[in-house]
Amino acid sequence: MSTRRRIFEADHDLFRDSVVRFTRKEVAPHIDDWRRAGCCNRAVFEAAGAQGLLLMWADEQYGGAGVTDFRYEQIVYEEMIRHGDIGVYFTLHSRLVAPYIARLGTAEQKARLLPEAASGKRIFAIAMTEPGTGSDLAGIQTRAQKTEGGWLLQGAKTYISNGINADTVIVVARTDPEQQRAFGLFLVERGMPGFERGRRLDKLGLDAQDTAELFLDQVFVPDANLLGDPAKGLAYLAEGLAEERLLSACQSLAHAQVALEITLDYVKQRRAFGRSIGAFQNTRFVLARKHAELDMMQSWIDTLVTEHNEGHLDAATAASAKLLTSELEGRLIDECLQLHGGAGYMDEYRISRMYRDARVSRIYAGSSEIMLEIISRSLGLREHMD
Repeated sequence: MSTRRRIFEADHDLFRDSVVRFTRKEVAPHIDDWRRAGCCNRAVFEAAGAQGLLLMWADEQYGGAGVTDFRYEQIVYEEMIRHGDIGVYFTLHSRLVAPYIARLGTAEQKARLLPEAASGKRIFAIAMTEPGTGSDLAGIQTRAQKTEGGWLLQGAKTYISNGINADTVIVVARTDPEQQRAFGLFLVERGMPGFERGRRLDKLGLDAQDTAELFLDQVFVPDANLLGDPAKGLAYLAEGLAEERLLSACQSLAHAQVALEITLDYVKQRRAFGRSIGAFQNTRFVLARKHAELDMMQSWIDTLVTEHNEGHLDAATAASAKLLTSELEGRLIDECLQLHGGAGYMDEYRISRMYRDARVSRIYAGSSEIMLEIISRSLGLREHMD
């Protein structure tokens, strides 16, 4: 990006330098191994915790730094993608799952779970999706039946990110079969009888990020592991969606920016018909247009980060950001792969891996179709539907 990003201050620049050093040392050397294994090593979470990169927003008593400025999170994701790998899922652990415990947890739950999460010794995941249920959370079939001293959970979850590494999983389960929208959030912990992990799922991309099936066979979850009101789970989940989609937008944009950078390097070095590929008009015009689109989109997303810091980011705007950045990411990386020619189809070139990694951006955190539905409803169009 050529335009100076005015949202960052000197402290942010110093922090960015430290994140770059961390990522180059603790992440970059291991990426090929992790991608082959389909799962990053747990030790990288502890290294990130020691560096103070996890749960930065948490109070000091819980191991955080009390830094709620979202710009610091944005920097972590940008540099992790540039110098590490988009599949290292600090984001899910630190900024998506842990805040549920901070908002809804009892004093005991927060004191027991958050310090270990901030140190990276305890890894979090959240289990919503089921084999027959995707974006329609109201269709969840996993059930939680009240029993003496707790709840019995029965069901199956799939496509669970951090599913292999996770020590604590927030499981969304139906708590009242008579009420369509009565769901609870339950803290299911490694080692609970009846809680089993299935296979690590093979995916199109995000090879370093573990994704798993989870099975719950009459898992007893004590009342002490219930988060909030057992009938308000869907409302709780909705509270974090705007930030989740802004996170996704930041990541899509950073991924696209890196793709442009490595393609610029490639076309300057690769030669055809006696000159560099970058000298051809088509190459110059394709990359010039994408550079302009990235500059424009980055300025808007940076503005939304400021809005979010001030508490003004609304659901429809977050959906717009997620929609447009993920679509730009997909288009840009596709064109960058094309400019690599046959090399772009080879996994030894990073653009090939990035092409696969980018495809899920239009699906997770709410598919593009769901984003369009949210945006259209904000325009007052819902009541005009047949």
